[in-house]
Amino acid sequence: AGKTTVVSLLQRLYEIDGGEIRVDGVDVRDMDRDKLRKRFVVVPQDVVLFPGDVLSNVALGVDEPDEERARRIVESVGLARLLEKHGEGLRTKVGDRGQNFSVGERQLIALARALYRDPEILILDEATSSMDSETEAVVQEAIARALQGRTAIVIAHRLSTIRKADEILVFHRGTIVERGPHDALLAAGGVYAKLHRLQFEKADEGAAALAG
Repeated sequence: AGKTTVVSLLQRLYEIDGGEIRVDGVDVRDMDRDKLRKRFVVVPQDVVLFPGDVLSNVALGVDEPDEERARRIVESVGLARLLEKHGEGLRTKVGDRGQNFSVGERQLIALARALYRDPEILILDEATSSMDSETEAVVQEAIARALQGRTAIVIAHRLSTIRKADEILVFHRGTIVERGPHDALLAAGGVYAKLHRLQFEKADEGAAALAG
């Protein structure tokens, strides 16, 4: 529908050929491209971890990482207790592409990595789409803490991910067809309400089948 394209345009990964995109009231085309991009950090759906340890992955690209700062961030996203089972905390080894970690753990490391850079604007691009509901709940709690005091753009098909957003934009075939907070969109009975009904009725039916 164009959601990921929009955030790519926001960072000037592509240049627009019509209209305007403004950040803090300034057209992004009037900003230095590198300075603009430093204001954003993206947490993608498919997290890439690199061989080394958790600390080097959290402080990616920093020659002399601040271990205490990294530790505070890891604790703030709820990753510290998960790392305890690996036995070495921040010094836990990371294998090729992080395959020794679960999907949820990799996502939390990616979130900690984003927070280490302290971005003005955090973009979460389908960050919980491949998780089971239990893991998603842990990551959602971490995300809620991470978003305090900063702007976030959250791209999601799972409506549970965005229901507390200040404003939800509903895309359909490349166009924003609805916008507003969760309750107002439900009350409007449009596309968002239909998606919500389909997702949660399906979840309720699955729970009923399990109970039966």
